[in-house]
Parts: sequence; structure tokens; C-alpha cells
Amino acid sequence: MTAPPIPLSRVADLWVQALARATGGARLAELDGATLLGERAMLGGFRIPGDVSAGGGSHLYAARDGAVALNLARPADRELLPALFEAEGLDPGDNQAIAARIARSDAGSLVARGRLMGLAIAAEDEEDPPGPPCTTLAEAVPAPPPAHRPKVLDLSALWAGPLAGHLLWLAGAEVTKVESLARPDAMRDGDGALFALLNQGKASVGLDLRTPEGRRALLALIAQSDIVIEAARPRALAQLGIAAGGLVRARPGLVWITITGHGAEGPAADWIGFGDDCGVAAGLSAALRAASGRPGFVGDAIADPLTGIFAAQVAWDAWRQGRGGRFGLSMRGVAAEALTQARTADPLGLAAELKAWRRAAGRPFPIVRRREAGPLPALGADTSSRLASLAPC
Repeated sequence: MTAPPIPLSRVADLWVQALARATGGARLAELDGATLLGERAMLGGFRIPGDVSAGGGSHLYAARDGAVALNLARPADRELLPALFEAEGLDPGDNQAIAARIARSDAGSLVARGRLMGLAIAAEDEEDPPGPPCTTLAEAVPAPPPAHRPKVLDLSALWAGPLAGHLLWLAGAEVTKVESLARPDAMRDGDGALFALLNQGKASVGLDLRTPEGRRALLALIAQSDIVIEAARPRALAQLGIAAGGLVRARPGLVWITITGHGAEGPAADWIGFGDDCGVAAGLSAALRAASGRPGFVGDAIADPLTGIFAAQVAWDAWRQGRGGRFGLSMRGVAAEALTQARTADPLGLAAELKAWRRAAGRPFPIVRRREAGPLPALGADTSSRLASLAPC
């Protein structure tokens, strides 16, 4: 029996094709939304998720007033659980004990406390609605429409940001990926096949950002870029001495993409969010429950690839128009926008897809088009050549 289509893949396909038309990229035109939403799962041999995410890092638990998604993919997350539940004797490795604690908790208060502690946690029915998918955080002085291919600096890690950079590379951009030598992109070792796919063709620069020399080199790279992609929380940029808004306002036409889980302004800017829990916060699990009677995870960390596609479109449009600025992309907001568009276009079709998806939990993930990765440079392979080409500051 064939697996059902990934819900929201039709929306993703519309976004990809819009990007292909805007850029004139023939390689983008060959892509489809289902491939970008499903290729990590296919590469990893994942199964359609139910109450546990496809990648296994996030679980849906029943609280007193609804479901709560809790991501415990990082070892340090479990160390926070006794404090989260105010239970010193809790065994953080005991999933049954965790489920029992959540069952006695109110979803809203538990999620609020968990977010303050730095956990990736979300409620199926969030108290506040999702914010917009994209907000303008700072405006740059307009520049004449460019006549060259864009230079993209990819400072992001994991999935959404690197996918945006990858799509811009497919559109013809020159892309440089910068990694901290102290903390390289975790996907490099943790999900090597997808890392190679998303970072092929990018020059690789490794910097020791703990040193003044490394930070000066980073600022010099930014100064020669047309588009910057980053996914850091505000305090991380501040620790590097980077004031993104100030850089944007001082440089005509500079496009700066900031990707966050829940928004780049206010308290939500410091909330941790990954693709699965951001999808739940966006309303996808609630939509699945409404269609099928049961909650669950939709797709594989679906807010990540949706945001990567959306971010590439925002970046290209702003660069092509000479309309610089800092643009904040919320993974929760993007996933909510995709859900809204799917409901508007074909509500009955979406409900049928969601019902079929929940019914297929446990079966192999849908097979999507397999793409091959091209040459991938070693970490820092291009550092010397890229830094040598920089103009003296």
C-alpha cells in the first residue's frame, strides 16, 4: 500500500515554483515541494509519525487540557526536567514518569515555564495565535536593482537556513557557508546525507569566533555579501559584537534573513524552537486531530523545510528589487501560513490528506524524488582563499 502524500506538500510546491519563476532557475523548476519536505525522512528511513516525531526527538504528551510537544533531542534537555516539573526525584530518562507529570499539568503554564528554561516545547492549542511568517526588523537604504549574481553568506545551521542558501545556490547565487570551529553545524555529523545535499556547492569557511580575529573576519565577510542568512537568537549575535539592524541600515541594499522558531522580537525571540514543535505550535497537530480524531506530528520537522523555501523567496525578492532590510522569519508563522493557504485552496482535500496521514502512522515515509549531492568541501577548506580575497578593512 502506497503512503499518503505529505500534507502541505502542495503549498510547498507552489512556493518552489514561484521561486523558480522569480529567479529563472532551471534547476529549481525541476524540484517539487514533496521532495523538499520528505527527502530527509527518505534518506533516514523514517516512518510516518504518530505521537513521536519522525526523527524521534519530539514527543506529544497528553496534558490536562490538551497535547504538549516536548523535544528532548539534546542530552542537556533531560537534565532540565526535574526543574520543569518541580520534582527533584524525577528520573529524566523515564518517559512514563514524564508522561505522568505532564498528564497532571496545565498545558499553557507548562509550556510557558519550559520556554523560559530553554526547552523546545509547544502546546497543541497555543494561548496566543501565531505571528506573521515574516516581519521587517530593520530597513536599509534602497539600492539600484543589481546586475550581478548575489553573494550569499550562510551563517545558519541545521535545516531551514541551509535549505534557503541551497535554493539560492540552485538559482545561481554564490554561497559561502561559515561555521564556528568551536561549534560546527551539528548536522554535519548528525545527519550527514542531508548536510551534503544542502551544502553542496557552497564555499566552506571555518572561523574561531571566540577570538577578535575571527569576529573581524566575519564582519569583513558580511561587508562583501548581498544576502546574509542567520538563525541565532539575539544574545548570540550580541556576544559576537554583531548588530544586524545597524549593519543593514548602514549598507544600501543589504538583505539580512533572521530565522527563529517563534519570531525575532519580544520574549518569543528567545524561545527555542525546532521544526516539529514549531509545527505543533502553528496548529498542525490540532488540524490533524480535527480531521482524524487523534493528534500527531505532520510531516518530518515540517516547519524547517517550509521556512527554508519561504526564506529563499523573501531573500531573492528583496535583493532583486534592491530593497534591503532585516527580515525575521518565524518557523511557527511560516507553518501557520502554509496551513492557512492549504485550507483556503482546498479545505476538503486538506482534511482528507490529514486523515490519511494519521491513519498511516508507522508505515514507511512517502518515497520522494531522490537527489544526489555534489562535491562537498571539508570544513574550512575555503577559509584561506576567501579571507585573502577580502578588501582591507
